[in-house]
This record gives sequence, C-alpha cells and structure tokens, in this order.
Amino acid sequence: MALGVILFILTMIIFFVVYYFFNGVDYFTNSMNVNAFVLPVLYCAVGVYSVRSLWKTGQFMSFRTAFSRAFQPMFIGGFLSILSIFAFLNFVDPGAKDVLNHQFIERNKQELVDVYTKEKARLSSEKEIKELEKDFQKSMKSFSDEQVKDKDMLTFSHFSAYFAGILVFFVIISLFLGAFFKTKTTLS
Repeated sequence: MALGVILFILTMIIFFVVYYFFNGVDYFTNSMNVNAFVLPVLYCAVGVYSVRSLWKTGQFMSFRTAFSRAFQPMFIGGFLSILSIFAFLNFVDPGAKDVLNHQFIERNKQELVDVYTKEKARLSSEKEIKELEKDFQKSMKSFSDEQVKDKDMLTFSHFSAYFAGILVFFVIISLFLGAFFKTKTTLS
C-alpha cells in the first residue's frame, strides 16, 4: 500500500512537471512521450523493488505472492493517478484539457497530411492520384470545425479505457516478475 501511494505521488510530480514546464505548443506530444517512456520505467522499477525487497529476505515466495507484490503498488499508484489527473483536467483546469484535445486533433490532421504527401509522391498513375485525392478530401472533412467541435478524448469513459490498457501492462509486468522471482522448488 505504501509503495502504491509513493508511486502515486511520483506520478503526480511528473504530471505537474509536464503541466507547468512543458505546457506549450507540444503539450500533447510531451505528455504522450512521458506516458510512453518515463512512466512505464517508473512503474516497472517500483514493481521490481516491491518484489525484490521480499525476495532478498530469503523467504519462500510463490508465484502468486510475487505477482501480487508487483501488481498491487502499480495498481494503487495507477488508479489514484488516473483519478487525480481526470479530476484535475476536468474540474481544476479544463483549459489544459481543451489544449490537449486541440493538439490531439491537430496532430492527427498533420499525420494525415504527411501520409497523403508521401503517398502522392510515390504514385505515378493519374487514376491512383485522383483516388488518393478523393480519399484525402473525404478524410479531411472529419477534421472540420463542425466535426471536431465536441470531440473530447478526456472523458470518464476514455479514462476508463486508458486505465484498462494500463492494467494490461501491469498484469504483463507482474506475470514476468512473478515468474522470475518465485522461489524455485526442487522435485525429489
């Protein structure tokens, strides 16, 4: 429980560092990079520390014990973090939520343009180019002001889906740690 709360505090410190110091033109990209590269390492490190601290005592450790020692702090820290970040973005600073939503849409739009440009340069047939142009224009309509006006990727249902994905990560890491740190038994 204590490691879970520590993990929650560390996650929130990282969240606020990104919020206060990297909240600019690339706020969405910075947030995604932290979520993809910094937080998984932090959560894995805490999971390893939790299991290894018991393993070093020399006590018998079953797979189940090792799994739960890894999973519980990650679950507690992740759950509290998701709830706190959701509450902060939806109730304390909805402006930051609007920035993230806008940058998410703009990033997707830019990726579509990049793919279109690369594909158009690759094509040689006039028929293929016209088909690509038609598909591109159709896709760009989904980014019109009318279409994106009420888009919100930070709703409770989206946060629930994010947490479900995070739980899969926690389970996989816990499975590996449980298998690695369980006490070996010999067959007689």
